Amino acid sequence: MKTIAPALEVISNSYGSSFTYTKHAEKTNSKAHLWHYHPEIELVFINGGAGKRQIGSHVSYYTNGDLILIGANLPHCGFTNEQTGNINETVIHIKPEFLGNDFFIAPEMKKVQNILSQAKGGIAFGGETKKHIGKKIEMMENQLPFERLLTLLSIFDELDSSQDYTVLNADGFSLELQTQDSDRINVVFNYVKDHFQESIAIDEVSSLVSMTTPSFCRYFKKISNKTFTEFVNEYRLVHASKLLAEKPISINEVCYESGFNNFSHFSKSFKQYTGKSASQYRHEHKIIIS
Repeated sequence: MKTIAPALEVISNSYGSSFTYTKHAEKTNSKAHLWHYHPEIELVFINGGAGKRQIGSHVSYYTNGDLILIGANLPHCGFTNEQTGNINETVIHIKPEFLGNDFFIAPEMKKVQNILSQAKGGIAFGGETKKHIGKKIEMMENQLPFERLLTLLSIFDELDSSQDYTVLNADGFSLELQTQDSDRINVVFNYVKDHFQESIAIDEVSSLVSMTTPSFCRYFKKISNKTFTEFVNEYRLVHASKLLAEKPISINEVCYESGFNNFSHFSKSFKQYTGKSASQYRHEHKIIIS
């Protein structure tokens, strides 16, 4: 079976700038299917809408837009597609050394250095931080290069002071791996992304990366800090969350379209994962359904 490693995305700086600033109108940055990585740190603001995010081994569902900071070389999928319903999406890419190797050593840059270091696991910001910083990010579109740089540094400084954030791979996700390890885990992620609605046999996935099943299970737990079964179930539950919020189909259909073949197991798992029953979750998110 042919497998696809994450694509290396090559990014060029914006004209006259030390980093890249790109604003996409609704539906024009459809990369939700693309598993990719790049050496640049990425700051993404999604203005409105709802969708699924996969960053490293973390999979979750966002609503009312998103503000995400992703560390260098941390594989992820795109966050918007034709169903997301966002107004626009702004993406900023910076190289870790974009202002020189010694710039962030300066005492004034301590908070900026700290937030960029935390970004290795991926960070999602919520509440007022998402709203306030989102406005500043969009405001950068009409700024001159020097003013835009100052705004970016102030954004990083403010993000480090925020209390409203979640480190997405807080329990540990190692992608500072040997090339062979990185290739293996990316083959696994791609396979789950493409086959989560079907029955997935661990021995089949193990064979894809040329490992015995026991070795693969130990390997996956060591890298992602969760079992392979836990990862697959989380992926299915996040997809179920998306369907419940976005599609007016029955909860029974949501169960089977998400890859579960037992409704009782789905119901129990969903409540454990979200703290809510599927019907309660749908009721709280029904405003998203158009």
